[in-house]
Amino acid sequence: MSSPVDPKESPLPSVTELVARARELQPLLRKNSAEGEKNRRVVEESIQKLQDAGLFRLLQPRRFGGYESSMRALVDVAAAVGEADGGTAWVVSLLNSGAWLAGCFTDRAQNDVWGENPQALVSGVFSPRVESKRIPGGFQVTGKWFYNSGSWHADWAVLSIPVTDDAGEVVEMGMALVPRSDLDLEDTWFVAGMRASGSNCLIATDVFVPEHRVMSVGPAMEGDFPTEHTDELLYRSPLGPFFTVGMVGPQLGLGRAALEIVKEKAATKGVTNTIYTRQADSVAFQLQLAQASMHLDTAHFHAHRVTEDMDSAAQEGRKLDLLDRARIRADVGWAIENVVKAIDILLSAHGSGAFAEVNPLQRIWRDSEVASRHAGILPMVCYEIYGKALVGSDVKITHMI
Repeated sequence: MSSPVDPKESPLPSVTELVARARELQPLLRKNSAEGEKNRRVVEESIQKLQDAGLFRLLQPRRFGGYESSMRALVDVAAAVGEADGGTAWVVSLLNSGAWLAGCFTDRAQNDVWGENPQALVSGVFSPRVESKRIPGGFQVTGKWFYNSGSWHADWAVLSIPVTDDAGEVVEMGMALVPRSDLDLEDTWFVAGMRASGSNCLIATDVFVPEHRVMSVGPAMEGDFPTEHTDELLYRSPLGPFFTVGMVGPQLGLGRAALEIVKEKAATKGVTNTIYTRQADSVAFQLQLAQASMHLDTAHFHAHRVTEDMDSAAQEGRKLDLLDRARIRADVGWAIENVVKAIDILLSAHGSGAFAEVNPLQRIWRDSEVASRHAGILPMVCYEIYGKALVGSDVKITHMI
């Protein structure tokens, strides 16, 4: 049975309060950012402080002490963390997303995860090189999953697997909840940016996954999940949009951080070989700053439209149709593209010093550039999905809609 938690005795923190908690941790997260990048994993001190602040509980069911908050909370908290460090924000966002996924499984599966350890963290990967065989009581799974963000810190993982019948034929795709202790980790995350995300490879060798810890992907795309707790409105959002929204927050935070750094330095930094001893006095600089700020505003408008659509639909018990879900995917791509444009403009405005190793702008730039190439949020793919939906095309280039 689930851990008894009386909601009346545990008032939920507001999104404003959760963001404030994240902002309080910014000096610490900023201090640890260089070490996290060097070690290719978030510093444990940062993880512990985030855990203490409840910032891994955003989307965890209240029955286990979570906040069962909202998509808006996920985006805004990750953005606040991203102002201090992109890799840490990515881990915060993806581990909270893992908690949401776990909250969609059966009550029995959720108790496996949190029954004895309410602070258990859950990661997720949806790009399998996997074989599975149906055996009595469940599935025997062997394979590899790249790239598992937050892999060093997770206690469980949600992993995509092929669901097979008794004859060994693949009948559908599924998601399996697997203890991290059942999996090996291959340290493969050697990249130009988002190094602290620790997005390594998880490996299963003949791992048994019981039936109750496997969820069908098809119904999940429509927002139909096996959880018996149908009164928990948060777990009604369709999987496809949710898959992408968790990757917006870190980018928003990176963009805001870049804007603040460039604005702050403009008061004392000159424009080489010009009359300007302060960038702030240059009309060219002012125009670039305005352009970048507007790009970031656009990104926020679209990201928040996504969260509003998802949160309101879940609260009302309203299904998002294919066109809605495709447009959400395009919103995410548009937000990402505008953040990338803003950071590019800001680095040009700031000058070549942006690329000095001691300048945090170069890490912000690398983190954003790498994160924006995630397969789930590639802008042109997102736009194609939406365009096909707009013209009523029957061609589905991905099942993640």
